[in-house]
Parts: sequence; C-alpha cells; structure tokens
Amino acid sequence: MSKQTAQPDAISDRFITDVCARLSENKRVRRTLPHGGRLHIDRQLPFLCVYRHPIRGTDVGTEQFVKGEASFLITPGQPSMRKSIAMLVRRVIETLERCFGGFLLVEIWAGPEPTAIEDVGGEAETVPAQLKPSFTISSKHVTELRETVAALEKALQRIKVSKVGPEVEVDGRATVRPPGLPSLFSPAEAKDLGCRMLGVQIRPIYRDAGSGKLYPAVLRSLRRGVGSGLKQAFFAFVRTHTQVRPPHYHSLGRRAMVKAVWEVDRRLAEVGNTFDFLLQVTPVNVEAAWREFQRGNCEKAPVFHYRPLAAEPSELKRRLHQISIDRIEDPTLAQLFREKQDELDRKITMLSDVGTARFLFGSLQVYGGVKPSLLSLGKEVLDRVPVRGQRPAARQLGAVDFAERAAAEIRHYRGVHSDFRASVSIRDDLYSGLLVSDGELLIGRHTRVPADRVEALVHHEIGTHLVTYYNGRAQPFRQLDLGLAGYDCLQEGLAVLSEYLVGGLSGPRLRLLAARVLAVEQLIEGATFVDTLRLLTGTHRFARRTAYTIAMRVYRGGGLTKDTLYLEGLVEILDYLRSGGEIEPLLIGKLAAEHIPVIRELRLRHVLRDPPFRPRYLDNPDVRHKLELLRRGASVLELREVTK
Repeated sequence: MSKQTAQPDAISDRFITDVCARLSENKRVRRTLPHGGRLHIDRQLPFLCVYRHPIRGTDVGTEQFVKGEASFLITPGQPSMRKSIAMLVRRVIETLERCFGGFLLVEIWAGPEPTAIEDVGGEAETVPAQLKPSFTISSKHVTELRETVAALEKALQRIKVSKVGPEVEVDGRATVRPPGLPSLFSPAEAKDLGCRMLGVQIRPIYRDAGSGKLYPAVLRSLRRGVGSGLKQAFFAFVRTHTQVRPPHYHSLGRRAMVKAVWEVDRRLAEVGNTFDFLLQVTPVNVEAAWREFQRGNCEKAPVFHYRPLAAEPSELKRRLHQISIDRIEDPTLAQLFREKQDELDRKITMLSDVGTARFLFGSLQVYGGVKPSLLSLGKEVLDRVPVRGQRPAARQLGAVDFAERAAAEIRHYRGVHSDFRASVSIRDDLYSGLLVSDGELLIGRHTRVPADRVEALVHHEIGTHLVTYYNGRAQPFRQLDLGLAGYDCLQEGLAVLSEYLVGGLSGPRLRLLAARVLAVEQLIEGATFVDTLRLLTGTHRFARRTAYTIAMRVYRGGGLTKDTLYLEGLVEILDYLRSGGEIEPLLIGKLAAEHIPVIRELRLRHVLRDPPFRPRYLDNPDVRHKLELLRRGASVLELREVTK
C-alpha cells in the first residue's frame, strides 16, 4: 500500500508572497490551504471574513456564513497552523490597508448549542431557544466602529426564521475570538496594522444539537440575512474609515463566479430547453374542435388533442434533481437557481398530467389563482367598458402579411446588434395565433390580425418577449433568457403595457383580458367549458367564436390559470411605475417583480451587464409623456379612456 502524502502544517512564505503580489495587482485570489482551508478574495477590498474550525468536535454549517462573501478565509484551528495563518492574514491586511487607509477583520463562529428546555422571550410569548435566531456582536472597537456596528445590528434585527425574530446583543468588552481559540491579533497588533476587529457569534439553530444534522432551509434563511448584514456593515466601515465611496452596499458583494455556478446554469437550461411548455399544452386541433363544437350546437365540451411529449417526464426529473445547487456558495444565485429548479419540477409534472384533473392543481401551484381584487377589477372592466357595436369589418392582415411586418421589426433590432437572431415562422400546427418560442416568433397559418392591432402585437411579441429574450441571452446566465421562476406575470404585464404605449390597448382588448380572468375563476369554481362559454356570450356579450377561444385557452390541458396574468401583470406594472420604478431595469431579461431587487444587486456587483436592446417605442416622445401620466397614478380603466 502506498503511503498517503501528509499535508503540511504551515503555509510557506512563497505562498503568502504570491497571494500578496496578486492582491497588489488587483487580481483575484482563490487558494486552497492545508487541512481543508480556503482563501478567496475577489479583488482589492478593505475587509476579510474569517472562519476557523474548532480544534475538537464538529461545527457543521457555520463556515457557510463566510462563503458567500467577496473576501473570506476558512482555516483549521490546529495549533500547528496558527503562526502561519496569522502571518498570512497579517500580510493580506498590510497589502490591502495600503490601498484603502483602513481594514476590517470580521470573524464568525457558532455560539453554544441551544437546549430543548431553554426558552427565550417575554411573559407574553416564550419561544424555544432552538427556534430563535440569536447574535452577539463583539469588539474592543465598538465606540470607534459605532456606524459599522449599528449597521450590522440593525440588519441582524430584521432577520426572521419561520416568523421568529432574533435577539441581538453588542458586547464591547469581549475579545474577538471563537471559544477555545486565541485571538488572531491583540488590540495593539491590530492598531499597528490599521485594522479594526469585529466578531459575530451565531446561535446554531441551523442544525440539530444532538446529531449535528443540518436544517437546510433555516441555514439558507440565516445566510441571506447575515450576508446582507455583513455587506451593510462593510459599506458603513468603508465610508467612514477608508478613502473610497462605493455607491451601494451590494457593490461590495462577490463578482467572481466559481465553476459550479456555470455548471448549474447550463444543466438547468438543458432541462428547460427540452420542452416548450406553452406549445405542449396548446391544442393542435383548435379549428377542428370548433367546427365539431358548432355541429353539436355548443352543448358538448370540445375534445382537444396535444403534441406528444418528446421526453420522458421521469427522466427529465431525474436529470433535474441531479443538479446540485448546494455547491453554489453565492446565496443570491443559489436562491434563483433553486426557485427555477422547483418551477421546472412542477411544470414537468403538469406535462405528465395534461388532459387530467391533476393538471389544474399544478397550474394553481405555478401560476396561482384569481385574487379577489383582480376578480373585482375584471368585473368592473366588463361592466364599464362598452361592448363595441356593429361596425364595418376592419381590414385584416393574414399570416404572410403580418410575418412581413414582424420581419421588418426584427431587422430594426438586428441593426442595433447582430446578436438579435430572431426569426419568424408560419406554422400549420398552430392554426391561428402568435407565440414566441426560443427566440422565434411563431404565427399560425390562419391567423388574421385587424389592421388597428398590428402595431400593438408587434411591440407585444417583438418589443417585449423577443427583446427581453435576447437581452437575457446577452447575460452570463441562461436563466434570464429562459425566464426566472414566476416571470410570466411581469412579462405579460410589460407586453400589455407596450400595447397601451403605442396606442393599441383598445376597449375590446381590455374586455378580452378581463374576460380571461372571469373564465379562470369559472374554471376554479368547477364550471364546465359550456357554462363558461354561456357566461361570456350571454352575460358579457362576447361573440361565440371569441368566447370559444377564451374558454379554449383557459380549459386547455385540463385547466390553465396563466391567462389571469395579462391583467394582473398590467396592474403590477402600473403599481411599479406609480412607486417611481423605471421600465429599463425590467428589460434585462425575463424576471418576476420579486426579482427586481435581486437584479439590482447583481448589476451593482457587476455580475450582470447592461442590456444591449431597448424597445423601439421607448424613443417616442409621446410614449415618454404617457409614462409620466402612469407615474401619477392612472388606473387600468383610465388607459382605455385615453385610447380609441
């Protein structure tokens, strides 16, 4: 048997010199250390987060609190390593302090294990200690670091785990060191280095006290909160103790991505690209089913047929859940990927359930149902927007003519950048209608578009869906062109908004969006296809063929609730604009409203790039005027009042 090579118990001077040379040149440092240690410094930064493993016993999960930071050191606590670790940290501080005029060293460790009988809280509410977050901030420099400590304390106080708030204590007398380990530097040594030291002790409620088994959801929640608090503390320190002025605390976050990020992104994209969900759940016999429905005097629900699924759902799920997102150290990206993994899982289940009652339950999980406020708005639109009377038949464009107009719009964007590789395809298997799929505009062979709706649809499909797709393609992550989890509501809201901005959000169009909401409510309440069609044609006076199309979209697959999102998304966009939001940040890719702060963070961290494309209509002075009106608080019904 060959002897296993023993790891050294010291870090060489050459290693330390190389690290400091790279930092002097503002290069990234990513090094492994003996006994499982790691040093990661993204770029020149005036802080370092340190975690030291205990000498004896295990400390499962605690090192995760530093791994998401842009500058961290993980090291064993062995006595044989202490001298060389202290020298490494000293030299790093000396190198970076010269760049900034100040340096902050933050050490993190786990506090005592909570016991089952220990309770915390007042008389009115007693919370078991193993459920309540608790933090102790310690430093001999509390007075000198008052802004830094205050920022960290305030951020930690906002953390909640399972709706339980934390205890946060500040100790200005304690030495910064984990139990059983000496301080890295004495106060005098730290002062000579131009370094301030801060410790954060965390109650380990993220693991079982007996077995040490992790509670992953608790750990993720705590990591996000602690990570945000650390960056806010760094921001306060940098602005008060160094020569630099970062624009935002997110700008001090991690920029460099490890290989695991690209691997997870690629594999999620591969699974997501295996199927086109909307194409799979759109019937291939819409027109034939309509004719059969008519022959039966519209008394019997039509039978729809769907494309065969070119993949085995169980195999897709196996591939999906082999993707190890836990390897990603960045909590923000890990959360985005985990949400997408869950959504893909649910959509694959829905594809397995097409044509069954289970499909509706899956749709409610992915797209949600009808909120009472949205149902009220839908009814109000149908009550207040008059039914268009008999008018001479408007000129209509067929599929070929509309395809030519769409191709001209695509050529405009291709002139901005050659990466806009969209195409237009007329499809026999769609029969009628428009659909964007994988960067391509699909047009049903028998599509007819009223002339006064052409521009609205061009900007809906190309100026929104294709622009955000290709902006997403320009980013380092595929998820922004495939769509982050739950992106449909904001995406469709943007698309409908574009119709208004180009003067195409007519009364009939608003009535159609409202009718979809009512149809989904009917579906959820157990009404049949025929019941819903009668409601639309009788009570709300829709033409029978229009009502059929509305009902088909909602009842397809077994019940698809997605069609509420057009009106809901419009409301969401109006609220966003009313609160001072800008359109451009929403165009970076396909994202949900809840991701807007996350996208802002990633842009401040220089992880995401500026999008290359913006909708052509935004350059129109009339559009800018309309956006200003919306920011003053226009309602959905008022949009119809200023259009024809």
